[in-house]
Amino acid sequence: QVQLVESGGGLVQPGGSLRLSCAASGFPFSSYAMSWYRQAPGKEREWIVAIAGDGRGTNYRDSVKGRFTISRDNAKNTVYLQMNSLKPEDTAVYYCNGEPRSWTYWGQGTQVTVSS
Repeated sequence: QVQLVESGGGLVQPGGSLRLSCAASGFPFSSYAMSWYRQAPGKEREWIVAIAGDGRGTNYRDSVKGRFTISRDNAKNTVYLQMNSLKPEDTAVYYCNGEPRSWTYWGQGTQVTVSS
């Protein structure tokens, strides 16, 4: 079965950096694009960035463009999100998932809190 385990979140000051990881299993990882999403308190989950299965194409939400970088290691079935210049409005639970997906499963996410 599909399993997604996000990690790397934490508390960071504005302007700081974090690197999130997502370990995936249960599906042919390199055949799927992968996305990161986030859900802030009281808001709906939103897509923020995606990477193609071969890692050669990426697409970013405007609000994170130039600050966040997605990458993947298909040998490790892992996708990463490097987040720089973090802002308080980046505070959210961050999730990864495959695209397009035939499952409704989501991992537990990892909490990112940006605060001084």
